[in-house]
Amino acid sequence: MDCPTEEALIRRALTPVDGILSLEFNLLQRTLLVRHTLVSINPVIAAITALGMTAEPVEPTSQPTQADSEPAKPWWPLALSGMAALGAETIEWLHLAPAWATMLLALVAVLSGGLGTYKKGWISLRHLNLNINALMSIAVTGALLIGQWPEAAMVMFLFGVAERIEAMSLDRARNAIRSLMQLAPDTATVQQPNGDWLNVDAKQVAIDAIVRIRPGEKIPLDGVILSGNSSVDQAPITGESLPVDKAVGDTVFAGTVNQSGSFEYRVTALAGNTTLARIIHAVEAAQGARAPTQRFVDQFARIYTPVVFLIALGVAVLPPLVFGGAWFDWIYRALVLLVIACPCALVISTPVTVVSGLAAAARHGILIKGGVYLELGRKLTWLALDKTGTLTHGKPAQTDFQPIADGDVLAIRAIAASLADRSDHPVSKAIARQAQTERIATLEVTQFEALPGRGTRGLMAGRQYQLGNHQLVEDLGFCSPELESILFPLEQQGKTVVLLCDDHQVLALFAVADTVKDSSREAIAQLHALGIKTLMLTGDNSHTAAAIAQQVGIDQAKGNLLPTDKLQAIEALLAQGETTGMVGDGINDAPALARADIGFAMGAAGSDSAIETADVALMDDDLRKIARFVQLSRDTAGILQQNITLALGIKAIFLILTLTGHGSMWMAVFADMGTSLLVVFNGLRLLRR
Repeated sequence: MDCPTEEALIRRALTPVDGILSLEFNLLQRTLLVRHTLVSINPVIAAITALGMTAEPVEPTSQPTQADSEPAKPWWPLALSGMAALGAETIEWLHLAPAWATMLLALVAVLSGGLGTYKKGWISLRHLNLNINALMSIAVTGALLIGQWPEAAMVMFLFGVAERIEAMSLDRARNAIRSLMQLAPDTATVQQPNGDWLNVDAKQVAIDAIVRIRPGEKIPLDGVILSGNSSVDQAPITGESLPVDKAVGDTVFAGTVNQSGSFEYRVTALAGNTTLARIIHAVEAAQGARAPTQRFVDQFARIYTPVVFLIALGVAVLPPLVFGGAWFDWIYRALVLLVIACPCALVISTPVTVVSGLAAAARHGILIKGGVYLELGRKLTWLALDKTGTLTHGKPAQTDFQPIADGDVLAIRAIAASLADRSDHPVSKAIARQAQTERIATLEVTQFEALPGRGTRGLMAGRQYQLGNHQLVEDLGFCSPELESILFPLEQQGKTVVLLCDDHQVLALFAVADTVKDSSREAIAQLHALGIKTLMLTGDNSHTAAAIAQQVGIDQAKGNLLPTDKLQAIEALLAQGETTGMVGDGINDAPALARADIGFAMGAAGSDSAIETADVALMDDDLRKIARFVQLSRDTAGILQQNITLALGIKAIFLILTLTGHGSMWMAVFADMGTSLLVVFNGLRLLRR
């Protein structure tokens, strides 16, 4: 089942069955999802068996489904067919034997190489469906009837060879998805209740089990490190080019590769619910959904084949009847047209290209939820971005320190760090983290007090100190034009300024800001190079929004926005006819992400909601992958256009050659199957992206 005509056969057979709610076909993976209320699946199997096909039920499990490869077919019948066809052609050309020898060799070639084609063709004709097998069966039988024995033999052999090569090529596209499933190992080294370590089937490992990972091993399940540290190659999940350092408390993902160290971790997800498993589920669902180009091609093929079939009938009958043409000559041309009539090259070109694009994106940590988004990406004109966690790290960090009064700088920083260390405020935490990084020792604080909305204060060595914001300094009466001139530029940059004071003066100031990711500037530049304009939407104040936008080169910035305001900003762009994308964390920006043409979720690795709800999930926090996604979308669109042009163009050329008497049946086979191979190979180029 890898052709729309076969899908139509099955759909026609199953639709009348009571209890079947819906049918979802995946031709590339050769799977059919039947939603039903039947007591058993036997009526479905019986209906498909009546078509001459074999249905193998797959029990629903928590693991990602996959279509098993077909058993390898023996090559000897095809080899026998080729030798017999070559013998028939040789005898015919050189007149080496009587005509019956040519006929005998031709029959051997047709039967050894074409029994499967005849069987499928008969099933299609019986159900009034025209696929390549039906058309080829008619064409070869017609050639035999009009005495074209050697040509009929060679056509059947060439068709068999082309089909075998095409099947091998399509298996490569199927295996692009299956290869994801093989990333995670089948077994895990699990700690037993008595403390021993035992190799266990990964599917049997429970949540909260303790797993040990040695250097060089693949990680079998998602989890959190309990002891040890290492660096982990996360490229299979996130597409990151460099290994990531992991320590106690860090998350690890199934399918990633441990590098040098060893560690033990606690399992947080079953084998069927790991981040890798959800990625595979999403990719399989995406390839099953038809992209716009694929829907157009399928509709076109339904019209194209019967039209060419009617033209072939007209070519066989009208010239001899109306113009006195030779019957055998025009029947032969009609048989050639039948071979050209199959739209297989056109039909297979789109799913192969789309699946190759989806698989290439998944390898780079870009999870695209359907061919519709893969195709739509090339049309993006505006991209709206959340600030916190998207353009910035989402965690405040100390950016500036400036002493105001004379004194020991190290002592001043120790006093500030001691007050900050007692506070839970994010700004205080940033100052405390910086002090820890620089190994600045803290002092004992007594009579510590939080000052809501202003800061903190406490006693150290018998002296009182305050650490707080601009308002606290105003309340203490320490503000001055000179101090304002220092504060204003920092606040204009979107930084939060806190000041350390004693009972008499301001001692020093600290500036804290949510720092921009190194990749953000490059990502925005890449988007601009692709002709995409950028807009930042943030709940932070306008000063901060403008400062961050200027740092990274964003075209426009809007601050002080609630989630509903972000939604309105997206709707305003859509109302102007712009194809708009929205980048966010998948939760806080949910309304805007849902409304945009394409919603991008950042850092989706390990996040159920982001993988389930986003149109495109970036498995790590690298914004540069959006430009890569847009470029892949444009490459995919280009290859789709090339394939459609090749498929229709080559058929049009051979249609004209046939009508003018210059086409032959073996040339038609090359035109049809050769084009199919050409578009498949062209589509598979995306896997190398």
